[in-house]
Amino acid sequence: MILRGRIYKEKMEEKVMTEIQDNNREFEDLNEILRVRRQKLAELQSKGKDPFTIVKYDVTSSSKEIKDNFEQMEGKVVSVAGRIMSKRGMGKASFCDLQDREDRIQLYVRIDAIGQEKYEEFKKFDIGDIVGAKGEVFRTHKGEISVKVEEITLLAKSLQPLPEKWHGLKDTDLRYRQRYVDLIVNPEVKKTFILRSRIISAVRKYLDQRGFLEVETPILSPIPGGANARPFITHHNTLDMDLYLRIAPELYLKRLIVGGLEKVYELGRVFRNEGMSIKHNPEFTIIEIYEAYKDYRDMMELTENLISSVALEVLGTTKIVYQGQEIDLTPPWNRMTMTEAVKKFAGVDFENIKTVEEARRAAQEKNLHVEKNLTRGEILSLMFEEFVEEHLVQPTFIYDYPIEVSPLAKRKPTDPDMTERFELFIFGREMGNAYSELNDPVDQKERFLKQVEKRAAGDEEANMMDEDFVNSLEYGMPPTGGLGIGIDRLVMLFTDNYSIRDVLLFPTMKPRD
Repeated sequence: MILRGRIYKEKMEEKVMTEIQDNNREFEDLNEILRVRRQKLAELQSKGKDPFTIVKYDVTSSSKEIKDNFEQMEGKVVSVAGRIMSKRGMGKASFCDLQDREDRIQLYVRIDAIGQEKYEEFKKFDIGDIVGAKGEVFRTHKGEISVKVEEITLLAKSLQPLPEKWHGLKDTDLRYRQRYVDLIVNPEVKKTFILRSRIISAVRKYLDQRGFLEVETPILSPIPGGANARPFITHHNTLDMDLYLRIAPELYLKRLIVGGLEKVYELGRVFRNEGMSIKHNPEFTIIEIYEAYKDYRDMMELTENLISSVALEVLGTTKIVYQGQEIDLTPPWNRMTMTEAVKKFAGVDFENIKTVEEARRAAQEKNLHVEKNLTRGEILSLMFEEFVEEHLVQPTFIYDYPIEVSPLAKRKPTDPDMTERFELFIFGREMGNAYSELNDPVDQKERFLKQVEKRAAGDEEANMMDEDFVNSLEYGMPPTGGLGIGIDRLVMLFTDNYSIRDVLLFPTMKPRD
């Protein structure tokens, strides 16, 4: 046994030494590549051909445009520009693949077309270099649409080599930190962010066509409000006062409803000083929408019509596949009260639970830990989070939330312990939140005061008192429906990405040591 252990130890030590030697060789190879590339740049500069002095290049066509319209463009002279992604030398003629924003196209470079001197310069171009090329569109004998180059210009020298096998496909940390490389070598990543832009444009288009007004409200505020979340704090030197990065634009947007704008929305960043996960980033994008004379049921219709219409516009279908699961976004969507959902999935009927003591006993029977100060409504909400959310795969509206967890929503006339609020769930994730907005200034002030008590007791996510917002309500806010949708989660759904970091160009990252 001792001999076998010694042999195993020696083999492990040998393996470690081999890995160290391989890493050292890779490091040496990289250093040599970096040295050679910098030397090539120095040579160009010494000859007065520094590519970084070029200020512009006239591009007439994109790779995709040429490929999509080959019959019309065959034989025409075009100018293209992009990054060299591969080179194949064949003596007096060479091929290289040029990548622009949309696609790749092959360049055919011949010595007799561009001249001896230019061809020798071209042969020294590296993969990763950015070039401009002018030439005739044609199809090769193998059938590949290409550009027969007449002129080629080095526009920027790549001093760093592109990875031959992009480790970011496995090393997600490196992908997020060096998104610029990820975008260069991973076409699917680029497609995700192009689609993200199209989704946002489609959301705006849908609302603009229905008479909503896009507005901008403060990102820096003396009072954070509109959500239960811990804010980021900064300081304004001139005023010598602390300000907060907004956690939601809600309270400002409702002030605009008071002012008579009636149909408003804002799409932008919010900031919450909370944990990070596949679903959470400290800064993220939401859209909040408010419409006077509507309630939360109207907001349900707006939500399902907005999301399904955007899906149809950008994806061409309302039936999508997310993480191997088919999701049908075709309206109408499922609807359940929170009480019904807890009864269905947790087997606990809160219709028959009238006191906090009964709620505690029900939680204990489900082995659910409950803090001493929680109310009946908060326990109902906790049970929902614990036992229900994961089952809501198809689009589902969960509505009628306890008043204790809905400080800005209007009470249900038929049940004052509940509010006219819903959340949208798809694939077990919350996608949106909406209310019939509370417009009673007296009730609102009382709820703010209860939030202040929670904050004083140590709840850093509780709302602060906003006297000016209460004052605005005293001027009169009409019955109003309000809706918030997480744009990042919507993009995750539409692009089949599991983590929020895959749909943020530059997610928040912990600094490397």
